[in-house]
Amino acid sequence: MSKFLKGTIILLAAGFVTRILGFINRIVIARFIGEEGVGLYMMAFPTLMLVITVTQLGLPVAISKNVAEAEAQGDFKKIKKILVVSLGTTFALSIIFTPALILLAPILSETLFTDNRILLPLLAIAPIVPIVAISSVLRGYFQGRQNMKPAAYSQVLEQIARITLIAIMTKAFLPYGIEYAAAGAMLASVIGELISLLYLFTTFKLKKKFRVRKKFFSQIKGGKSTFKELMSVGIPTLGSRMTGSIAWFFEPIVVTHSLAIAGVIASEATKQYGALTGFAMPLLFLPSFVTYALSTSLVPAISEANSRNDKGLIEFRLQQALRFAFLTGGLAVVVLYVLAEPLMEVMYGSTSGAIFIKLMAPFFLFYYYQGPLQATLQALDLAKAAMTNSIIGAIVKTAAIFALASQPSFGINGAALGIVVGIVLVTMLHFATILKRISFTFYVREYLKSFIVMGVSGWTGYWTYQNLLVDMGVIIRVVNAAAIIGVVYLILLLLFGLIRKDELRRIPKVGNILSMLAFK
Repeated sequence: MSKFLKGTIILLAAGFVTRILGFINRIVIARFIGEEGVGLYMMAFPTLMLVITVTQLGLPVAISKNVAEAEAQGDFKKIKKILVVSLGTTFALSIIFTPALILLAPILSETLFTDNRILLPLLAIAPIVPIVAISSVLRGYFQGRQNMKPAAYSQVLEQIARITLIAIMTKAFLPYGIEYAAAGAMLASVIGELISLLYLFTTFKLKKKFRVRKKFFSQIKGGKSTFKELMSVGIPTLGSRMTGSIAWFFEPIVVTHSLAIAGVIASEATKQYGALTGFAMPLLFLPSFVTYALSTSLVPAISEANSRNDKGLIEFRLQQALRFAFLTGGLAVVVLYVLAEPLMEVMYGSTSGAIFIKLMAPFFLFYYYQGPLQATLQALDLAKAAMTNSIIGAIVKTAAIFALASQPSFGINGAALGIVVGIVLVTMLHFATILKRISFTFYVREYLKSFIVMGVSGWTGYWTYQNLLVDMGVIIRVVNAAAIIGVVYLILLLLFGLIRKDELRRIPKVGNILSMLAFK
């Protein structure tokens, strides 16, 4: 099995476990602090991601790419220099931006946001910045060496720690007010990230082939050329992610101000934003653990193929990733669309997010493509183009949100539509950019088959839920209906030959057995 497939499978397994644990976290938060508390939590979160994005300086992707290329040449001295320069850079930036976030939090809560209760969650999450900065460098190092286990295990550990603390801390702080409970949820995230970093650091200490501390500062002083190499990928990547982070930072501000223009009061706007971003969108983002695994593995795999000028292998890897993203994302879209209301009720005790799922789910197929496409652009040294595409998408998305959400007839639904517009536009721009560099074949017949599979499995699940499972409790009905959709979906994929024998054989341990079910 290739390193690409092995690494992808490891990240897929860990990503699946992490997502499940993450949903348990969100369910606990929703049950304890409700839509309004989730709204405060989600309003503060984009600010954190903006600060982290600036602190990382686009280095994780650059580290992964450069380490993969250096290892292909057997240059371990260069790998050490990459790591030392990256650690020094991110740690220095985190020292600057952590206190800056603490000092600016009162200004942000009073001037930009319509709900000043966001202050405490902003302050609570500030200590996470240096932790994430250092852990992201270590993850980039392991990913560059195509060793995905440390990153995967650290994600699972982080979620286990968070899920253990989230209920305790939200319950402890809730008597003081909803904003204190939201801050408690943030503190649980900080501790989870710290435990994740400790694991990564310990693993690195045990597996490294060189001493990082030896001549650390002299390595930094002599690392000018290494820094430039990292920045050649890092800065465009930073620009692309910075665009997304800035757009995300302004998103709750634009949404709440737009809703205010539409006549929605601040507390109600916070609830509506919480239902959209805290209830509906996490479910829509569920398949992104697949795209994250694919994207993380694609950067070093395509970088290696690109260094050999093997364009056939580049297209093959990209086709693999996109097909896998589409098939897994298609199943998620069907389940979410058909079972939107009961899923919301089971998970959060409220159906207020169901309308957003039905509105946005079909378009999220474009989002599941976005990660692999962006990873391919970065690996092909087209990070600047990816940044430009992201900037265009962010501007259009923000404008669409303001134009639609400020209309009373649209309200919060306008924000959902604006987000969808941005996703579709960026994905199409990424596709167009890649087509300028490599040849790419569109298998129209396979896409038509996939849509038929989605339609038939979705109708079967809906009919079953409405007619055969009516005497069961809502949880059992949802689980059974989702299982039926999944089984029908998988059978139809095998019947239509959308999953092939050779692909199933590559799955560890059970691959040979599963391949007997495939027709091609």
